[in-house]
Amino acid sequence: MINTSPLLHYVKSNHDIQAINQWRTDVEKQLQEGFENGQSIREVILTRSNLIDEALQFLWKHAELDQTDLGLFAVGGYGRREMLPYSDVDIMILSQDEITSDQEKLISIFISSLWDVGNFKPAISVRTISDCVEQATNDLTVATALIESRLIIGNIHLTKWPRRIVSQTWTDKTFFDAKMDEQAKRYATHNDTESNLEPDIKNAPGGIRDINQIGWIAKRHFRVNRIYDLVHLGFISEFELGVLEEAESFLWEIRHHLHRLTKRDENRLLFDYQRDIATLFGYSRTEHQSPNYPIEQFMKRYYRSAQQVSTLNEMLLAYFNESVITPRLPHYERKIEEINENFKLVDGKLAVQHHKIFSERPSAILELFYILANRPDIEGIRARTLRLLTLAAKRIDQNYRNNPEHQALFMAIIRSPHRLYDTLVAMKRYSVLGNYIPAFGQIMGLMQYDLFHIYTVDAHTLLLLRNLNRFKAREFAKDFPVVSSVFQRLARRDIVYLAALFHDIAKGRGGDHSELGAEDAIKFCRTHGFTERECKLVAWLIQNHLLMSMTAQKKDISDPDVVQAFAEKLGDMEHLDYLYTLTVADINATNPKLWNSWRASLMRQLYTHARDVIRSGLGRPVDYQMLIEDTKFAASELLVNDFSLYDVETVWQELGDEYFIKESADEIAWHTRAILQHGNNPEPLVLMRAHRQFAQDAVQLFIYTQDQPNLFATTVAVFDRMNLDVQDARIITATTAFSLDTYVVLDRFGTLLTDPDRAKTVIEALVKALSQSDKYPNLMQRRIPRQLRHFDIENTVDITLNAALQQNMVEIATLDHPGLLAKIGGLFMMQGLDIHSARIATLGERAEDIFFVTKKDNIPMSNSEAKTFAAQLKSALDEASNQVSGQH
Repeated sequence: MINTSPLLHYVKSNHDIQAINQWRTDVEKQLQEGFENGQSIREVILTRSNLIDEALQFLWKHAELDQTDLGLFAVGGYGRREMLPYSDVDIMILSQDEITSDQEKLISIFISSLWDVGNFKPAISVRTISDCVEQATNDLTVATALIESRLIIGNIHLTKWPRRIVSQTWTDKTFFDAKMDEQAKRYATHNDTESNLEPDIKNAPGGIRDINQIGWIAKRHFRVNRIYDLVHLGFISEFELGVLEEAESFLWEIRHHLHRLTKRDENRLLFDYQRDIATLFGYSRTEHQSPNYPIEQFMKRYYRSAQQVSTLNEMLLAYFNESVITPRLPHYERKIEEINENFKLVDGKLAVQHHKIFSERPSAILELFYILANRPDIEGIRARTLRLLTLAAKRIDQNYRNNPEHQALFMAIIRSPHRLYDTLVAMKRYSVLGNYIPAFGQIMGLMQYDLFHIYTVDAHTLLLLRNLNRFKAREFAKDFPVVSSVFQRLARRDIVYLAALFHDIAKGRGGDHSELGAEDAIKFCRTHGFTERECKLVAWLIQNHLLMSMTAQKKDISDPDVVQAFAEKLGDMEHLDYLYTLTVADINATNPKLWNSWRASLMRQLYTHARDVIRSGLGRPVDYQMLIEDTKFAASELLVNDFSLYDVETVWQELGDEYFIKESADEIAWHTRAILQHGNNPEPLVLMRAHRQFAQDAVQLFIYTQDQPNLFATTVAVFDRMNLDVQDARIITATTAFSLDTYVVLDRFGTLLTDPDRAKTVIEALVKALSQSDKYPNLMQRRIPRQLRHFDIENTVDITLNAALQQNMVEIATLDHPGLLAKIGGLFMMQGLDIHSARIATLGERAEDIFFVTKKDNIPMSNSEAKTFAAQLKSALDEASNQVSGQH
């Protein structure tokens, strides 16, 4: 028990209501001290509820309502005695008959006194029984609140009415259906997942509402006051109740801390609070662990708890539907289809033949999922079978895993032609997958504290498998035309499936997760019927699962040498095809919002170029002269009908070989046509078009203007003002001191190609800025997004010499924020550096940009100059990051 000060020690009479304010403040301190000294959260919230009862009883008597036949009821969370520091005090004043004018006056005094106290948050309704009947009939929320009602003080004969009203206005079926529909809508607002980065611990799947939902439906039917009473009725087991109560206490503790930190009724576990709450729960790190380790461990516990709650919610409510609702339907006849000696279908759902199936025939655990994967007509698993299954899953041990029959069944599931993703999700949900592959069990609920990986590792892994499986479906071919075609011709899809299953399985262990995961995969494959060559292919895919995305996003894949080196690492078309399908599925399963047609185009471009290199023969040096001649010929074919070859060659003579190596024939023709049409006009030329070759939502901007020191900085500053995000930049300087710049940008509003006025505004802004080379445009001051302020990314600057190009490659990793690229461009300008090309990659909150630069005389920086500039650039990035964090 928590010792708190009695209210009567503070109030001297029934009219001394102001003293309640101080009493509430003091007892809240006592409750907090009790919690900090080891009192359970259940004891704290129950005591708070009792204290509020005491205050309301005093105020009820103060208003002389105890002299009436009215009743004061606690409803909602207060009715359940679940009161957190800033919870609303939901109350209902109930009357059997119409409320008289005298009663209205007394009620007014009572309500006024509640507001006078000051630190209550009352939510008050005043109703007659007939009002309740009418409102409960039409409003599910009112009906639900009545189920939880509890008489605080007043007419004891009214106690029976709230639940009686719900029984009269809702049948078991209508109430169940309405609550399940309400839950489905609630889930949809939280992405139908327990693993949101910033979960709402009250309303999201696996949150407090899921526990309440079980209580509401069961209490209404069984007419009990506590979930515990359902154990004696056989609706819930002692074990299941223990899991729910442990999860509920954990969620209450989180909510308690959220209320204390925010000083309001806050249920969202935002980045703003995760670090503090992880510390309050005692999570810490050693000096060798990541600064985010405590948060990731705390959130892992949350996600696992939420998964348990949502699973029990699903199972218990399905049991209620199957045992209470469905058998009472008019004209109901149970439909049974025998499958084999272990299983049958009951009303379309899979069920065991008897309750000892899993203990007598352990292989039936995996057989159940094999049937589920190969029978798309099966609607799910019966609740009684789920209960037996979750208990049986705990008995999966090394002997079970070593059984050849079980190994064959698992691989048969992986190779099933139908609903692989749904089956593996069910295997994870009911603890089979994590027990059969213990390493997978270790990553369940594991988050990465960033904005790039928006799913837990286990959820991401299964989504990757879903994406792979979709590549064979016709309805997804239009979104992934090339990769779908490649996937269709894979000789062994189970190879890429297992690579997907193990590619991140070693995250959270320390060390290189790709290498550790490959080791796990080889052991698994060797025991599951794969040849040594196939085992090595799976391991290679895991070791190199980041190779293609890193090459495409961080290197200049228009450079034949880059493509050649990439192709040689693969060695053959088999490795390329498997890696391409795995990479595209992986990126889409990491964060779909960050996947766009520009990133897709990079993957397709790298795939097709590497394919051409492999088919023409590895080990052959690139014939640059032939490549240049072929490109020029193809470009001239596009121009010959409109311009003389002499005029075309005149333009081309001003450009170096690198231009014809890295630009496509289509782009060269586009540039040349524009330059010839522009003639001797001294005004900068700016053109835009859709990125025709690959990315339809990306915009290409071509700028032809006199070369100037601040060209890149000025251009990207304008882009930032126009809400355009640069993805790629290429700057070519002609011998006549003119610059040909090509940018690929993504429009934050998506209207640049469809709104002529906006396109005109962008072009005019660029022309104006580039015409005034001595005036660097002011950078816009933008509000820093809330989420970015909570990430501490180490800024790195690495400058190396690219000997072939005789250019410095500047690699920058920093916290992304509005205007970053424009600021970096300004820093290069002040240092007197020319940017020749840039590759921009934004991965959640992290920006990883690469620039190729030289000094004004087209000579790279010396080692000492590069070292000095790297230090200056890092210092500037540190200052910018501190400003972002300082807005927190």
